[in-house]
Amino acid sequence: MDTITIADLEVHYHVGVSEAERAQPQRLLLTLELAQDFGAAAAHDNLDATIDYDAVCRRLQRLGEGRSWRLIETLAVEIADLCLREFRARAVSVEVKKFILPQTRYVAVRVMREARR
Repeated sequence: MDTITIADLEVHYHVGVSEAERAQPQRLLLTLELAQDFGAAAAHDNLDATIDYDAVCRRLQRLGEGRSWRLIETLAVEIADLCLREFRARAVSVEVKKFILPQTRYVAVRVMREARR
């Protein structure tokens, strides 16, 4: 399977267990690995036959508008499902990095999902 990697896309979402934590958007970094067969895209040099990573990034930038999540786990699963549904990825890995604990560089969750056939 071929893979597109989007590494450390910076987004600002309202996320956190407490209302106070969700009050202001937090900086998050998203890393996605989107799997698909690139054979047709490469054979015809055709963007429509692959995953448009610019469109994925733009969609994820808008995802947080008017939304909030308590858990980054919930957010990661939602992003994975979105990529499978809207961008026709065969499989996806999503990592969400959050910069909340001062004694750590970051905390992160990673989910992996496959399209149902």
